[in-house]
Amino acid sequence: MSEKSKLLWRCRRGVKELDVLFTRFVEHSYDSLTESEKRAFDKLLKIEDPDILAYMLYGEKPLESDVADIVEKIHTNV
Repeated sequence: MSEKSKLLWRCRRGVKELDVLFTRFVEHSYDSLTESEKRAFDKLLKIEDPDILAYMLYGEKPLESDVADIVEKIHTNV
């Protein structure tokens, strides 16, 4: 299984909206991320779904600046 396939598998969440957002982001934008942005995306994927929903759909801001930056990048690229 390729690294990207593994990443797409990790993007599968318990919430369909997050599945769609993350899958589109990985397919269209992930390869152009810097290494630090990729680490931030990895950190985002480790957060519980209710918190991610708050960031992605309800406008709440993550406390960690690198995670907040990747959330903003997802919003602008999806």
